[in-house]
Amino acid sequence: MDIYYDWIKAFHVISVIAWMAGLLYLPRLFVYHSEVQIGSVQSETFKLMERRLLRGIMNPAMIASWGFGLWMLSINNMWTDGWVHAKILCVVVLTITHMFMSKWRKDFEADHNKRTPKFYRMANEIPTVLMIAIVIFVVVKPF
Repeated sequence: MDIYYDWIKAFHVISVIAWMAGLLYLPRLFVYHSEVQIGSVQSETFKLMERRLLRGIMNPAMIASWGFGLWMLSINNMWTDGWVHAKILCVVVLTITHMFMSKWRKDFEADHNKRTPKFYRMANEIPTVLMIAIVIFVVVKPF
């Protein structure tokens, strides 16, 4: 095992926590943003918060999560373990969810949001379900 493996794992966990925090918070901001008047001070504040959260925290954390995760996989050569395939599938879906949130943020930025608060409340559950599955795959290694 690489002498830096524990450091790589620590930075992976840190980046995943930051990414998940954003994935759980951004749709909640969308719920509140969709309830305010377009062009209002509140709407403009939400735009700023959403942009900073996505660009300043979520995007770098996602990239770091992928980088450190793939680095750990390559060190341990775990590519054939079934749980790894399931985890990667969930992380790919999490990444796609991230991309949808980025698109929704752009819709808000352009004052073109057409979705309801209920939609964003439901979308907020996707990262939670994926996180539960990922943790189970990593800790329990069911296959």
